[in-house]
Amino acid sequence: MSKTADASQTLAESLANRIQRYGPITFHDWMQAALYDEHLGYYCRTDLKRWGREGDYRTSPETSALFGATFGRYFVELFNNAGAAEPFTIVEAGAGAGHFAAALLETLERRYKGIFERTTCIIDEISPNTRAQLLDRLARFERQVQFKRLSELSSIKQGIVFANELMDAFPVHRVTLHNGKLMELYVGLDDDHSFGWREGTVSSARVSAYLERFKLHLREGQVVEINTGVEDWFSQVRKQLDRGYLVTVDYGSEAGDLYSRNQGTLRAFRQHQFVDVLGSAGEQDITSSINWTAAREIGEDLGFELVRFERLDRFLLQSGLLEELELRVEESEDESEKLRLRTSAREMILPGGMAENFHVMVQRTQ
Repeated sequence: MSKTADASQTLAESLANRIQRYGPITFHDWMQAALYDEHLGYYCRTDLKRWGREGDYRTSPETSALFGATFGRYFVELFNNAGAAEPFTIVEAGAGAGHFAAALLETLERRYKGIFERTTCIIDEISPNTRAQLLDRLARFERQVQFKRLSELSSIKQGIVFANELMDAFPVHRVTLHNGKLMELYVGLDDDHSFGWREGTVSSARVSAYLERFKLHLREGQVVEINTGVEDWFSQVRKQLDRGYLVTVDYGSEAGDLYSRNQGTLRAFRQHQFVDVLGSAGEQDITSSINWTAAREIGEDLGFELVRFERLDRFLLQSGLLEELELRVEESEDESEKLRLRTSAREMILPGGMAENFHVMVQRTQ
């Protein structure tokens, strides 16, 4: 799309022209363009502030440096369990503003110097503009950091592939059961030229196969999201990772809970508010919850062994967040910094905090 669209067009105009010319498109393709069009997609634009209080959403790494620091401690544990026989590679997919990588590397440098010197951190980030920002944030770690796509790596002999809130942004198919027949939801144009939902035949055999594979039986009128991108990405990781761990953090539910809902989990955010999913293409975040049951089974089918799966707040507590907090408070002479650390720790782990709604899954291949 981006190769033929006039540079002066908005993404919404470009999508509308595409639909007028060729007819309704699957929501999967609409979401792919809305988020990842190389010039006008939400994650690739240079004129949007996506993260933080002034943006559209906040993630755990930017809420507290203790998030990256605690995972750093856990990664050292994994490194030592692996025998530390070779240099260690950490790949972060979808690094966002770089808060996680910065906190991780700073923790390794501060507390585990020997491992830090043997670690290479590879950043897999789709957006050129975001990569430029990451270069600035991670400048002091230039000897440890490389920027490459996961698919560009020949192999990872020993390491960790990490992703925080990546899978929930994979484009999804939306399907429903209408008069007992499985249908897919497409995006068309209404009379006022706004985007609207249309029902059509299922666009891909993969969608039907997903429902059969995970024994999903829709109720009449129910709408669900099918995220085939999880398997594609897991397969890519398995291809590149010779020995090590896949660590994913995201929000989602087990299949039984996820598919108990009548209208799925698709949602869009702008300035921290829920907005119309089909409104403002390219100007807002779009996301859906992860089917953790499917993610585990996909990993097992690819040869990954499940190591841990638990709620993020419990994971952080068990992996040393409070110990890291205590050390950082003792090391700091800045009272305002001590307050920020304590406040961010409470926001992460207290009931109702951010981490309560997320899970961590750790899988191993060797």
